[in-house]
Amino acid sequence: MTVFTKKTGGGTGNLMLLALGSAAVVFVSFHPADAQSRRPDTRAMSCSQVQSLIEQNGAVVMSTGQYTFDRYVYTKNFCQHGEVARNQWVPTKDVKRCRVRVCIDPNILRFNN
Repeated sequence: MTVFTKKTGGGTGNLMLLALGSAAVVFVSFHPADAQSRRPDTRAMSCSQVQSLIEQNGAVVMSTGQYTFDRYVYTKNFCQHGEVARNQWVPTKDVKRCRVRVCIDPNILRFNN
């Protein structure tokens, strides 16, 4: 960012104040709590809203609790190569168990004998 200032007798103080003000703006702009507040929370939505959001976007990272979140997908097409989509249930404001899908490695489902 380029800032032009008028030169006055005590220019050093004005530049220091300008630098501190710019640093404060940058700090507020990139505060991590701000980014977390934008993650959709399944508990604040109805089950149909959660399912619709996933369908519209293909894959969405959503909060399911204060410290829990996951990536939910519409179909296995949104999973990594070799992964499959598996049903999982999340809490919503209207039901305790809303069906969504998550990607998993199918090898962890097999039991080794």
